[in-house]
Amino acid sequence: MDKAESPLTNEDPVPRPFNPAQLVADHQAGVWRYLRAIGCDPALADDLTQETFLAVFEKPLNDYHFAATSAYLRRVAKNLLITHKRRAGRMHLTPHADELDVVWTDWIQHDNGEEALSALKDCFRQLTERARLALEMRFRQKSSRPEIAAALEITEHGAKNLMQRAKKQLRTCVESKIKTD
Repeated sequence: MDKAESPLTNEDPVPRPFNPAQLVADHQAGVWRYLRAIGCDPALADDLTQETFLAVFEKPLNDYHFAATSAYLRRVAKNLLITHKRRAGRMHLTPHADELDVVWTDWIQHDNGEEALSALKDCFRQLTERARLALEMRFRQKSSRPEIAAALEITEHGAKNLMQRAKKQLRTCVESKIKTD
């Protein structure tokens, strides 16, 4: 495959011919993960991912390279989310959504976040069992801090500190893996 055909290169000097199927194949997972990261539940992320591509298909883009196309699709997806939230009367994105955009761009590079996701899974396995349980209860089960504290037989303050330390460990571990891999 030469450079002009590669969907994952940043050096393409001219736009590739618009290919909707290839665009979806290359970017669907990244758009969906981005929407989840900025606060969408899985069902809404599914819907907005589809709407993102439909919007782009109505007005095809110049696909110069992976990073630029990814950034454009994220912007379309974010705008669709904002529109959705405004219509629903509740405009709340994940705190620091703009900062997340910068970090997201660094982390996804050329693989829609596969490397970052793999690093996160590996780093999560390295946490203590209590830290993993606390984070799973908080972020998967949406448990409250008092519920987590009760399950771990610690104080609410202890649960808060445990989760803060675990998140810091995850961040440090993931960042080191992404920078060194």
